[in-house]
This record gives sequence, C-alpha cells and structure tokens, in this order.
Amino acid sequence: MSLPPALELSLDLLCCPTCRTRRLHPDHGALRCPVGHTFDIARHGYVSLLTGTRATSGDDTAMAQARDRFLSTGAYAPIRTAVSGLAGESVPERATVLDVGCGTGYYLAGVLGRLPGARGLGLDTSVRALRSAARAHQRAAAASWDVFRPFPVAGAVADVVLDVFAPRNPAEFHRVLRPTGRLIVVRPTGRHLAELRGRVPAMITIDPAKEQRLHRALAPFFDAVVTERVEYPMALVESDALDMVAMTPSARHVSRAELNHDDLLPDQVTVSVLATAYQAR
Repeated sequence: MSLPPALELSLDLLCCPTCRTRRLHPDHGALRCPVGHTFDIARHGYVSLLTGTRATSGDDTAMAQARDRFLSTGAYAPIRTAVSGLAGESVPERATVLDVGCGTGYYLAGVLGRLPGARGLGLDTSVRALRSAARAHQRAAAASWDVFRPFPVAGAVADVVLDVFAPRNPAEFHRVLRPTGRLIVVRPTGRHLAELRGRVPAMITIDPAKEQRLHRALAPFFDAVVTERVEYPMALVESDALDMVAMTPSARHVSRAELNHDDLLPDQVTVSVLATAYQAR
C-alpha cells in the first residue's frame, strides 16, 4: 500500500519507538528504522507504533462510535472553537500540531482547519478512535501510542501540543515543543454536566483538587499564558445523553438501562470547561 499523504507529510516528526533516536522511512506498507524495527501502517491510515505491553485505557469500539456520533452533533463546537483560537495565536504559517490523546481527531481537525498551512499528528492508544483520527483531516496523520511513555516524536518539533480531556505527560510535552511553542490543555470544571451527574450518581465525579494537581504537574515545565472558560447550556435529548456517557470512562459504571429510566435525564445540562495556553519555561 502507498503511504497515506498525511503520514508522509509528518514522517520527519517520528522516531523509532524502540531505538528512540532513529528516524523512520516507508517500506512496503510499513515504517522501518535503519536498524530494521518495523511498524505496520493499518489499512485505515494510521501507523501502529505502540510496542510491548498494550495500554488498556483507550476507547473501545463502542466508546469511539459514541464519541463520533456525539461530536458530529456540534454540541462541543464552542470548545473546539476555543481550542483553535488559542492554538492559532502567534504560530508560524507552516505550524506543526501534535494532539496527544487525540481520540477521533475532532479537535486536531478544528485546529488544522484554522491553520491552512499546518500539519498535524495525533497520538492515541485506541485503535478504533485512530481509524477516525486518520481521516479527520487531510493534513492529520495518526499513530498508536501511550501518553504515559516517551513519545516516538523528535524533540523541539511541535509549535502546538493539544491535550483535550486527555491524560498528561508534562516532561514529554516540554521535550517535543519548540521553545516558542504552546501547550493547550482543556479540562472540565466542577460545573461540567453537573445536572446529569447529579441524577446519575454512578457517573465518574470531577475531583475538586483537579486544578491544583494540574498546576503541580505543569509548573516545573510551563507557565500559563491565558485561560478561557467555555461555559454554555446545552439541550439534552436521550440519544445524545446516551452517547455522552458512553464515550467516557463513565460508560464502565453506568448502564444504558439506568439512563433509560423515565425522568432521570435533565432537559438541559451545563457544559463548562477551562482551556489554558501554556508557554514552555
């Protein structure tokens, strides 16, 4: 198979995850390093770089499908707009955007849509989500990887690193960012979906110390530049509520039967997140 155009566009960003420093080159439907370590390119367009013990926290098929359906409604479009706005400030015309924990590529596609000269690379553990991420945008490549391990990415190559509702690896964020680059972190506030969480106790709660933990983790590497609160009411219909829960780890704790009970679901919920742009120290 031929190399997907988006992957070819971002090939110089990738390093062999086994050798750590050697670059990868295409070789008969795979990527190979000079030593011979080989990584398959899936027919869906993403490259399988994750080696060794497989991460178990990524979206399964049902979660990824639910995420695709929910995001396609535009319910989180204001969040994507905020992310794109923060990412688009003071970046070069041919910027490189790395989305860590990219999921289906929804936010990466939004940023690339705002930056017509940029290229993007999404990393995620979920094979099913990467199928969507690899086709989310014509300039978005995708690769399987675990955010908690050193990234298979060269140092100081990214102008923007996105971390939207995803786990964080501050040391790696710092390593792959250019000195003038930006890290964009999006996380929920305590008000996020509070009406729904109040009626469905089994849903995962939001740790009230989340902001303090985020600050402690990022402070050695980054300074906050600007924070935007994105908050708005969202009408809630049953199908969207089912997908909203099913696309998150709460799906492992809440059954569809629980959500189907009469009068359990509120007619409206509050979407409330913080989006912060950080500059490397």
